[in-house]
Amino acid sequence: MHAETFSVPGDRERPNEDWASVVVPAPGGGGVVVVLDGVTPPERDHGCVHPVPWFTARLGGALTELSASRPDMTLVEILAEAIRRTADAHRDTCDLSHVRTPQATVAMARWDARAVEHLVLSDSVLLLESPDGAVRAVVDDRLDRLPPGSLASDALVDATVRNREGGFFTAAADPSVAARAVTGRTPTAEVRALAALTDGATRWTERFGAGDWADCFAVLRKEGPRGLIGRVRELETAGAAAREGAGRPRRGKTHDDATAVYMEL
Repeated sequence: MHAETFSVPGDRERPNEDWASVVVPAPGGGGVVVVLDGVTPPERDHGCVHPVPWFTARLGGALTELSASRPDMTLVEILAEAIRRTADAHRDTCDLSHVRTPQATVAMARWDARAVEHLVLSDSVLLLESPDGAVRAVVDDRLDRLPPGSLASDALVDATVRNREGGFFTAAADPSVAARAVTGRTPTAEVRALAALTDGATRWTERFGAGDWADCFAVLRKEGPRGLIGRVRELETAGAAAREGAGRPRRGKTHDDATAVYMEL
């Protein structure tokens, strides 16, 4: 079993809000991968005294411990319990009903000799490679299916689509959102390797169109997570320079926190 992990902040002056863990071996001779992308609030007042990295570390730690120690629980049950534990850790000091209470996207996998289980919530991505080299992307595409204009402003997102029916869901303080995750099981014999990526790393495919998911996985296999994220940074920098040279305004972050985990089973 081989594992590689790489994570970098989008801004060296700000903490990295991504979080990742790998457990090998786990009970049954398998392993666990957990990757979270903390959601940056648009303003300081989000009803919580804790920063987003505190939340992702708490949630990620609970997900990792439960996934490795409780094979009797499904990943949905594990996510629900991890959200509940994390909420209990700060419900006495924070307003967990605030729409921007600390939250995160989730991509995780757990495997043993029989099956690979997966779970994805929001826009992190899990890639599964079969022994013949075919790559399957496990995605939660609710953000992509939103009506045009739904993401025009933070206020509009919070009022109409964040953790709402017909919108998209993240792991925040409500354990019931675990049931909204994209989940599945694949026989272990049909998975040669896998990767978990936050959206800062998936930009190579999803924003810049530098290759499809199979191409992305090929970069991971050849150059590792550091190589993929390095390529993303080069494209981001080139795009920012081109926009500046053309006098066009910047849209969104030039760089985002980026995390990738690559596992050969």
